[in-house]
Amino acid sequence: MNRTTRTIITLIGATMLPTIATAHDHHWPQFRGTNASGIGSGKPPIKFNVPENENVLWKSPVPGLGHSSPIVWGNRVFVTTAISGQLDPQLRVGLYGDIMPVQDDTQHTYRVYCFDRDNGDELWQQTAIIAVPKIKRHTKATHANSTPVTDGKHLVALFGSEGMYCYDMNGKLLWKKDLGVLDAGFWMMPGAQWEYGSSPIIHDGVLYVLCDIQKNSFLAAFDVKTGEEKWRTKRNDVPTWGTPTYAKRSAGDELLINGFKEMASYDPKTGKRNWWLSGGGDIPVPTPILHDNLVYFASAHGFLAPIHAVKLGSKGELTLKPDILSSDAIPWRITKGAPYMQTPLIYNNLLYTCTDHGVLSVYDPKTGERFHRSRVGSGSTGFTASAVAANDHIYFTSEIGDIYVYKTGREPKPVATNTVDEICMATPAISGSRILIRAKDHLICIGTK
Repeated sequence: MNRTTRTIITLIGATMLPTIATAHDHHWPQFRGTNASGIGSGKPPIKFNVPENENVLWKSPVPGLGHSSPIVWGNRVFVTTAISGQLDPQLRVGLYGDIMPVQDDTQHTYRVYCFDRDNGDELWQQTAIIAVPKIKRHTKATHANSTPVTDGKHLVALFGSEGMYCYDMNGKLLWKKDLGVLDAGFWMMPGAQWEYGSSPIIHDGVLYVLCDIQKNSFLAAFDVKTGEEKWRTKRNDVPTWGTPTYAKRSAGDELLINGFKEMASYDPKTGKRNWWLSGGGDIPVPTPILHDNLVYFASAHGFLAPIHAVKLGSKGELTLKPDILSSDAIPWRITKGAPYMQTPLIYNNLLYTCTDHGVLSVYDPKTGERFHRSRVGSGSTGFTASAVAANDHIYFTSEIGDIYVYKTGREPKPVATNTVDEICMATPAISGSRILIRAKDHLICIGTK
């Protein structure tokens, strides 16, 4: 049966699927793991080489293009993809500034895959929809940019304008929802469509989705069991690509959203805005990250490349004047040096950032003092995937498939350069002592042999 035309794939019977593991260190349920922290609890290999099969446990083909990251629940790994009708769809990586989208009006097959974490066998696949994309993509992007999310009972895949789909863990479609046309691109040139990229998250049975687009941006909450919309809040912002972050607090939970006009906190129960500030880069991509009682926003495009550290529990507008670098609600900010594409990482009480050009910086997350700055790689390679960490080491993935491993510290030390030998745009997942790498054509599992 032709891959681009079949719509429903027969499921493997539930009794044939392995039992879902309960070890929490295996779970990596959303973009960058729980709360987008990027931190795993196991001891994955420091050194590996995919072409030479060094510490490669398995390698499974994934057709089409997708920058969505793999997620893991127990012994199941999930990825999404969009398969073009073109034989060789354009994907151009590297350091360049071309903003015009890919011209591809062929029908695409939007698909969800489930693999066995232990051996890479395909457990099931489902085709969500076959359609001509409503929005074009950037030459560096795909039509499956959003990382899926799971709570162990539901799996939600978001394909932008082509809809949102909720499955059970065996691949049965539970519900689907049309969110409308989600036109994300450069707001100064609306014709430069780049495709949607924010990922959904789940907390306490509620699914949260951010849709910052050219017109009518919004943040919404849905019942993950039924897809029923619980609330929707209008956002006054340009297109953004970050994922919401949920902060659980005894004084009141907060839903954190990065933005250009509105870096903001919302009440997860009602969608009411708690506090907000402007002054970010004008194409926000990184996801907010948490540490102690602070949330960190980073963005870099236009005249500014700031990092803001903001106190949770703040109220009202917090925007700082251009010459002011701190306030009661904002312990510190810097105006230059933030990453454009990558979400920062806080690990062992240090804040790490890596720019598109591979400039690594280390900061004190309490004060913003910079301890270190150096180059990862040669400087000619782009970095889009966000860093992940485990066992006192950080993994930086380049677009051409070199993964640099650093020992953590105020002066981080390079300890290995590993070869995937394939384009790598998606952020890896860490599941126990394994690393799941979504490369251009394969899902690869790294682990000690």
